[in-house]
Amino acid sequence: MQNVLESLYYGDLVPHEQSASHSPEYRLLNEQITKSLNHWKKKLAEEDFNELEALTDLYYQVQEIDMASSFTTGFKLGATLMIEVLSGMSPPVPQQDT
Repeated sequence: MQNVLESLYYGDLVPHEQSASHSPEYRLLNEQITKSLNHWKKKLAEEDFNELEALTDLYYQVQEIDMASSFTTGFKLGATLMIEVLSGMSPPVPQQDT
């Protein structure tokens, strides 16, 4: 059995593929997007629809970058928490203003 690092290295563990794809809400929204795009494909001229598709492709690229950044930030936060827990260090308690 592979450990987590080996699974990541060999591509057996792909976090972005497991994000929201199992959520019923995700599937419903995805179906709505597909229906809407089909509607616009029928309504718009081919050139206009191609421009709309290019725009949605750009949006998905931005979304992928944002998801990668969120994953990295969350991973770093989790690692930092584990270091604090395992080292016995406790973070300073925030002081309340009076």
